Amino acid sequence: MQLILLSGGSGKRLWPLSNNARSKQFLPVLASPNGGMESMIQRLVRQINASSLNAEITVATNTGQRDSIISQLGEKVKIVLEPERRDTFPAIALSVSYLALEKKCPEDEVVVVMPCDAYTESGYFEVIGKMAEAVRQKAADLVLMGIAPTVPSEKYGYIVPETSVSNNGEWIAVKRFAEKPNAEKAAELIKEHAMWNGGVFAFRLGYLKEVVGKYITTNTFEDMVTRFAELPKISFDYEVVEKAKSVTVVRYDGLWKDLGTWNTLCEELPESYFGKVVAGDGNVNVHAINELNIPMFVSGLKDTVVAASADGIMVSGKEESEKIKDYADQLITRPMYEERRWGTYKVLDAVTYKDGRESLTKTITLNPGKHISYQVHHHRKEVWTVVEGEGEFVLDGERKTVHPDDVLVIPVGHSHAIKAGPKGLTFIEVQIGSPLIEEDIERFDYQW
Repeated sequence: MQLILLSGGSGKRLWPLSNNARSKQFLPVLASPNGGMESMIQRLVRQINASSLNAEITVATNTGQRDSIISQLGEKVKIVLEPERRDTFPAIALSVSYLALEKKCPEDEVVVVMPCDAYTESGYFEVIGKMAEAVRQKAADLVLMGIAPTVPSEKYGYIVPETSVSNNGEWIAVKRFAEKPNAEKAAELIKEHAMWNGGVFAFRLGYLKEVVGKYITTNTFEDMVTRFAELPKISFDYEVVEKAKSVTVVRYDGLWKDLGTWNTLCEELPESYFGKVVAGDGNVNVHAINELNIPMFVSGLKDTVVAASADGIMVSGKEESEKIKDYADQLITRPMYEERRWGTYKVLDAVTYKDGRESLTKTITLNPGKHISYQVHHHRKEVWTVVEGEGEFVLDGERKTVHPDDVLVIPVGHSHAIKAGPKGLTFIEVQIGSPLIEEDIERFDYQW
């Protein structure tokens, strides 16, 4: 059995903690069983591994999220990278092609596609197992998960079954689908035993290969990647689900939440205050998250969320917080914090001077044994000051050990790299030049 986890999204609803590179599924704000904190994707993968599914996981994502996935799930995770964002059908089509052409999975292999940010419990994975069994029993070409609705929500699409669905996980034919309705229409759909569409799909690998074959026929995964733009930019629901002639649904009655807004996320936070937060008197139903190294004071607030990061500061009533998505494009600039496969960086300062020169200051932390690629910049000089840990620094092929207080000067056009020792390494990077952009980088192979 193959599981495809869809990892995308721009993180607009949870600004300023999330951005284009750090979507909501990577925020370490949920309590983990070991007493620490974990992200949504870490929680989901932990639950999958603890279930009886015995499934192999592939993550479908974009280049901007690749490093976060590797950092949080490890180097061994299988990743399919979309050359560009083209909605869920192309993403799933590319992943299915990877399973068929690269992993050589058989035509009758059961494939389950699911979002990577579902907040749920063990029964959810039991239903996925029943969906897989429905595919094996050839109950239908396509098997969906229907989430038992708790309210007549306007946020989700609905699956209307042929008859009333029992709670024992049996599969039943789908009568029709309904787009996101208004509250009145949603209430009428629920009377028809309609369920929320949870975005979980199960099918035989060969079934979807035939669908993809209408657009691209190839014998290599590399060719599929090259021709990715030939796939229509459309959702999986529109391209496949609503056109399928044989569809069944399996109902899930347990815990399921979309933690995509501040209001819903706050309901699952293990604490009310995170980071350097000092709470005064009179706070009622208040959550405050502070990722900055300066203190935050909150007092006398009610039904409010306060969030501060290097990307910005938000103060909002919880019921109004979802409206942040309408303003996010005006607020989001370059990512001020990113999680990479080698560690993290945080932008401390960015200045443009009168003569057009720029400076950018970062704190960069390398995880133990990790390294930055051997690289050259053509438009900027860099000065690194080691502040914690030890490691090895390379400049134009010459290697030396570095310690706290060491200052490393990297002129424009000179090859350089750095590797952390067994305890990790943190340094302050000051870039000077113009333009100061992430694309000003040329990488080369280097054997440590």
